[in-house]
Formats: sequence, structure tokens, C-alpha cells
Amino acid sequence: MKIEQIYTGCLAQGAYYITSNGEAVIIDPLREIQPYLDRLERDNVKLKYIFETHFHADFVSGHIDLSKETEAPIVYGPNAACEFDCISAKDGQEFKLGNVTIKALHTPGHTMESTTYLLIDQDGKDYAIFSGDTLFIGDVGRPDLAQKAAGMTQDQLAGILFHSLRDKIMTLNDDVIVYPAHGAGSACGKNMSKETVSTIGNQKATNYALRSDMTEAEFIEEVTDGLLPPPAYFSMNVAMNKQGYESFETVLHNGMKSIDAKDFEAVAEETGALILDTRKSGDFAKGFIPQSINIGINGDFAPWVGTLVGDVKQPIILVTELGLEEETVTRLSRVGFDSIIGHLEGGFEAWEKAGFEIDTVNRISAEQFAIKFNIKEDKVIDVRKETEYEAEHIEDAYSKPLAYINDWVKDINPNEHFYLHCAGGYRSMIAASILQARGFRNFSEIDGGFGAIAKTEIPKSDFVCQSKVLKA
Repeated sequence: MKIEQIYTGCLAQGAYYITSNGEAVIIDPLREIQPYLDRLERDNVKLKYIFETHFHADFVSGHIDLSKETEAPIVYGPNAACEFDCISAKDGQEFKLGNVTIKALHTPGHTMESTTYLLIDQDGKDYAIFSGDTLFIGDVGRPDLAQKAAGMTQDQLAGILFHSLRDKIMTLNDDVIVYPAHGAGSACGKNMSKETVSTIGNQKATNYALRSDMTEAEFIEEVTDGLLPPPAYFSMNVAMNKQGYESFETVLHNGMKSIDAKDFEAVAEETGALILDTRKSGDFAKGFIPQSINIGINGDFAPWVGTLVGDVKQPIILVTELGLEEETVTRLSRVGFDSIIGHLEGGFEAWEKAGFEIDTVNRISAEQFAIKFNIKEDKVIDVRKETEYEAEHIEDAYSKPLAYINDWVKDINPNEHFYLHCAGGYRSMIAASILQARGFRNFSEIDGGFGAIAKTEIPKSDFVCQSKVLKA
């Protein structure tokens, strides 16, 4: 028996590849399936099952394409109403894999079909669980995402999750390994650890939601406290995972179509496409196609696209660094953005060489900011998360998280200059591009963000450790 965790950092997502005696299963596969097919061929094993822990909201799984290519059945837990052929496993149902057994443990609460898969080794010993979004390392799945589908409140779902954890998970031996679907950075929980594997015993000792003396009422209060609204694309990803989607190969083919610089603007206008520039923030600041939105491929790219663009059906034309076109299309497809029309042939350099109009962002260094800044007169907008702001911030700065820019942008006075920053420059450049696309030019964006500002003499609040700030 071999277990491999295939972790994708940009999504904070873990898929699992398990083999035993010439057979394999894959749990929660990503959208692009060719790496799995290559691995199966290399290992000379047959894919027997594709297990899904639940209908994912934060990414589009590759289960449908993978099943078509391998003829392996897709397995969900109880209550899974798929619009394609799948096995809806019963609670306690067992599936043979070579010399080992995988047992479905129905653990609703995050969603009503949520299922944990227990791996039992060849000696009949409980070895590991693949807990999906039921149990994370240091946290549990948020119970507010499935309210509409379940016809329940988040408190009711949290109560169900409380019993799933205590009746199905915490009864397992302390040495059982825990393999979750996500780690730190995922929006499917509040306070996940950077670790991506643990044990039942360790989680009982360290996970706030698994305290042995915790009442159901306390669990509900703590699990639901500080939940941020889910990104708009979550419900769309759930629908794609339930109903089906365009083949990844088709999406990739369309996205890899190159568009000449002289035709680029016309194509964008005719299709109503968003121009998405995925270059580094520093390169974008120096020059970009007017009305472009910058979300750099080198950061939390796909989640930010999902959060800020929202509608997965929005047509998109890409401007990327040369050679990163395929990676960009792939990462967009993982969160359901399949309407990619193509990309600028030759990248931004081709646009620049053609002599077309170029826009820039007024980016200044932290040192320049320190010289110009007057705390009594100047306005500062901090687009970091609330927890980051609460930990430490420039005195009198306004907390305006990037995730809510569509809400707070209407409050900006176009005649009042302000300074804009995040932690390092990635998120503030996203904000800057959105603001300029909406006609605001009355700001200066600070290179290096708060990390660089903290090294200057600009007055700051007293530091508070982020781990002591409850809201995520």
C-alpha cells in the first residue's frame, strides 16, 4: 500500500493517490487529469475508484473527465444527487482496493453529503482517514456553505457537524492518520494549520473544535464565529461539480489561442471580455493595457480571481508572462473560469512595440511614502485582511479588505488623494488596477506594502499577535 498526498499550494488543496496490489484510487482530483493518467501508466496500475469527499465549492474537480478516460466509477457519500453516473455510498459501505479496504463514513455538517473515507490496511487495522472538509488540521469545515441546498441554518449544520466529529471521527484510535482536503489559505475553514497531515490524537489535543469538554452549544458558537461571506464563485463551482462541465482539454485549447496585438482590443470589446493581466505587480505598474485587471500568477491567483471576478462565465482574455499561458489557463479552469477566449500573442511587449496606448500605476517606495506622509492630513487605505490590520497598522489608516472592494469603492472621494497598501504589494496592485479601471487615479500605491512601511518611522499601532485575533 502506498499513499501520496498531491498538494496544490495555490488552492491549498490536497488530492490523494493510493495504490495497492495493482489497483489505485484517487480522492478529490484536480481539474486537469493528465498528470493522474501519466502516473497510473507509469505505475502500471488500474484506477478502480474516484472518491469525492463532497461537492467542492472552492475548485472544480476532475472526477468527470477522469472517469470518462479510465471508466473508473465516481463515488460520493449519501445524499449526493449527481447529474451524471456515480455511486452514492451508504454509511459504512466498504470498497476493496488491492489488499486494503476503504470504508465510507458519512460525516455531514460542512455539507450534507460530506463523507470521510477510512483506509483499513491489509491486517484489518484502521490506518488513515481522508477527511475532506469535515476535519482540517487545527480546524473544521465551515458549516454555512450548504445552507440553501440543505434548507438549514448554519447553526443547524454546525450542530450536525458536532455529532459527525464526535460519533465518527473522535472514536477512532489516536494513531489514525488525518489527511484533509485543505490547508492554510483555503476559504473552506477559518484557522487551518500550515501542516497538511496529522493524527487523530494530535487533533484531539490541539484542535479547538475537538475539545472533549466542549458542549454542542459551545461548538456552534465557536465554529460559526467570525465566518466571512463565501466568495461568489463557490456556488457556481458546486453546480459544476454536481452537473458536469466542459472538458478541460477544450478549455485549454480555447485559452491557448493567440490574439495579435492589433486585434486584441477589438476582440475584447466584441466579446465583453475582461482583460486579465497576470504579470508581477512591479511589471504591471510600469505599463499595462488600459482597463486591465492585475492578478499575478505568482500569488493566490485562482482564489482571488474567483473572489473578485465572481462570475465563472465571464469571458476573459489573458495577458501573461511569455511561457506561462498554459499554466494560467489551467489554474483558471481549476476554479471554473472556462470562458477564456485566448491570450495576447507575444505578451505585453508585443502591445508595447505596436505603439498602442499604455497606462501605469503611481507606485512609490515605502521610503518615499515616509517622506511625503502627513498623519494629520493624509488618508491611508489598508487592503489587508481584518486580522492583519488588527495585528498592526499605520495609525489612523482605514481597513478596507480587498475581498470587499466592490462594496467600499463607492465610498471613495475621487477628488481626495489617498495612499494604498497591503502586506507586500500583491493585493494592493490588484486593488489599484480595479480602481483605475473604474476611473480612480487619485492615489499612490506603496511598493513592498506594510512589510516595507514597518521599517520606517511612520507611526503604527501596537502589535497584537494575529493568532490572538479571533476573526479570520
